[in-house]
Amino acid sequence: MKIIQCEQGSVEWLEKRAGIPTASEFGSLVTPTGEIRKGEMPKTYLAQKLAEKWGGPLPGFNSFATEQGQILEAEARNNLAFVMGRPIQKVGFITTDDGSAGCSPDGMISGIGPRPDAGLELKCPEATQAVKYLLAGVVPQDYTAQVQGSLYVTGLQKWYFVSYRRHYPDLIVQVEPDEEFQANLAEALEAFNEHLALAWERLVELNQGPPPRRIPMTFSDEIRRGAEYADLGEGVTP
Repeated sequence: MKIIQCEQGSVEWLEKRAGIPTASEFGSLVTPTGEIRKGEMPKTYLAQKLAEKWGGPLPGFNSFATEQGQILEAEARNNLAFVMGRPIQKVGFITTDDGSAGCSPDGMISGIGPRPDAGLELKCPEATQAVKYLLAGVVPQDYTAQVQGSLYVTGLQKWYFVSYRRHYPDLIVQVEPDEEFQANLAEALEAFNEHLALAWERLVELNQGPPPRRIPMTFSDEIRRGAEYADLGEGVTP
């Protein structure tokens, strides 16, 4: 695996993941039980990734609930590090050695040596959802492909799914690679990347040439510093 240090959600992060399949979206290629998907869903995902590869990251949005979850994430990560008694490192983006697929873990849990020995998928759900997760006691189906996909991308043998909400018990589920799921995912990704390469050639043909050279999006120094001030709080300067 290759670890790329950048801030998740930043322009740099969007550029790194544009045009390649990522674990959070593997549900478009395989079902929660690991069966290879057919029909429109993989076709739509192919079009999305081709559009990203051609023109760069696509517009997205953050809901209020998502933003609140991000605010709680650092608190949840620190809480888990205390509970487990092990350091948890923030990372930006991770790819397979050949760069054909990626994932964005919520943390990498340190092992005895320099290499992390486990990854983290961390959720900070609303109260009702948190209780549902606790009562079920397993990785929710919506995140099965993401967790198994992160194991596939990194090659690690352990991943933790964690649901955290203040004043509620923590749900901590340790997940190991599912052999059949991993085999089907590998097959789906190989086919997807082959179709993506062919679709790129077709789009170049239709365009009568490759797309115009695009300058990757970057933050200006002023925007960076403005974001740093915002993180520190109103009226505080570094």
